[in-house]
This record gives sequence, structure tokens and C-alpha cells, in this order.
Amino acid sequence: MTFHGGPDGGPEPRYDFSSNANALGPNPVLLAAMRRADLSRYPDPSYGALREVLAAHHRVPAESVVPGSGASELIHRLARLRRGPVLTLEPTFGEYAGAARAAGVRHLAARTPAEFLDLLDEAAVAFLAQPNNPTGEVWGDAFVREAAGRAARRGAGLVFDLAYAPLAEVPVSVPEGAYRLYAPNKAHGLTGVRAGYLIAPSENLAARLVRAAPSWVIGAAEVAFLRTQAGTGARNWLRGTLPTLFAWRRRLAGLLRERGYAVQEGAANFIMARLGEDAAAFLRARGLRVRPLADKGLPDWARLSAQPPKALAALAAALEERA
Repeated sequence: MTFHGGPDGGPEPRYDFSSNANALGPNPVLLAAMRRADLSRYPDPSYGALREVLAAHHRVPAESVVPGSGASELIHRLARLRRGPVLTLEPTFGEYAGAARAAGVRHLAARTPAEFLDLLDEAAVAFLAQPNNPTGEVWGDAFVREAAGRAARRGAGLVFDLAYAPLAEVPVSVPEGAYRLYAPNKAHGLTGVRAGYLIAPSENLAARLVRAAPSWVIGAAEVAFLRTQAGTGARNWLRGTLPTLFAWRRRLAGLLRERGYAVQEGAANFIMARLGEDAAAFLRARGLRVRPLADKGLPDWARLSAQPPKALAALAAALEERA
């Protein structure tokens, strides 16, 4: 059983609002690049050429780039290496707390930005999703600058998870001196590709993270994916999808508000809605999947991503039946 994305023990849903992948994907530029990859050979174990491409894209030294098997694997690697309490600003991506449990360290859960800043004194590593998942909120400049300053003074590793930054309607702020975590598969509609990378604030920190990885942490197809997503063709495709995605998100939010549901609409390609505790099961029985948020202390709420008009029509019909 999973909350979203993968198999949940039932038939494949007709429409999956639970996954935050770009609903206009997969990106054909990236699909073509992966199909051309030579899968008969090992990739370079140091990923030297890949790191050079990503470094040029972000204008950082290649030695500061750390490839990984998706954001989750890199989050776990960070928690193991920092060897101390993991701080989060809730509700947020559950993998941060999961990494703390796996590493055998404390999880510090802040509920407000002010509490997050206070708890930075105790943290070894702190995670901020920018935009946040599941709220879609983009943290403002003043808060992220203060967080970066406090983390630097206290020696905490501050990590900005930028998985949804390419899908945000407004620019996101990331201060100097922080870790930057990238997981491009969602933005390009390719969540089945497990590849991401981290940009560390120093080459020494990056080297420690590289040494902590298993051999060949990503394969040749993932190398092709990460190289190509940094290129003009892939980025142009992504930019072209955003107006449609934002229009679909607004239509989704409007559909739910018209039916009396409370909605929290942020800047990303998904929203939160107060559908009721039984909504996920009711909708799943009708071929629609949403992401319930009871595990985040929000039992009445669900997360839904922007989807095409046919999916919205099916959701509207199901909600009319439930009314």
C-alpha cells in the first residue's frame, strides 16, 4: 500500500491526482536521450562528465556536485553523515523524518518558521522544501536568509529541497552557503527515473557525500537523464508546460471551492483540500486517487495535483455523487 504514485493493491486508477509529476509529461527530449544511452556498459563510477555538465548549468565547481539515486537517497545520505538531530518545518515531505529514523537520530519537528529558527540551535541538519510539499508554500527571502545565517553560526547543514522549484509559479529564494537538492524527474513527468543531485556548499562536504555513496549509484539511463535535463531542449519543453499546469491548478482549486471545500493553493502544481477523512477511499473506489494527509496530522485533508480537463470532470462527477 502506498499513499501515492505506485501500486496500492487496487486496479490502476483512471486518474491519479496523488502524484505531483508534471501531468503534461513525460518530456520527449529526455525520453529520447535515455533511449540512446548505452545500457550494456557501466557508467563512469566518478560521474566526472555528468558533474561537469551540472556544474556548468549551475555555475558551481564540479567538485561540489553530488549525483544520487533521487532526492530520497541523498536525504538519507545526508542524515547518516551529519550524525545528529534532523529538523523539519511541518507539514512537509515525510522522507526527512524517515531518514532521521533510519539514521537513529532525533527528529525535531517545528510547526512555525519562528520555531524552526529556534530549533536550528539543536539541529545537525535541517530541511526546507522550496516550494513546500504538501502546502505549495514558498518561503520568503527574510525567513530563508535568517535560517541560513543561524545555520552557519551554529554549524548546522541547511538543505533546500528544490524538487518543485521548476514547477513553481513564482521565483524561489535560496541563500548562499546552503545545500541545494534537485530531483528533476517530477518536473519532467518521469518519476520512474530515480536520479537527482545535490550541490554542497563546499567541496570538502561534497567529497564526504560522494565517498558515502554505493558504487554506480545511478545507471547509464539516469546519467543521460540528468545530463539532458540541464540542456536547452529539455528546459524549453518544461517552460512551455507551465502556463497550462498553472491554469489546471487554478481550475482544480476553483472546482473544489465551488463545492464548499476549503482549499490551500500555493505556488506549485498541486493544492491541499479539506475533503474529509473518507474522501480518499471514496474517490479510489471510483478510479481516482488523491494523497491523504492523515500521516501529517491533517486527517481531513488531501493533496491533489494539477490534471487535465477529463480528470477534473471525473473528479467533479465523483464529488457530486458524494454530496
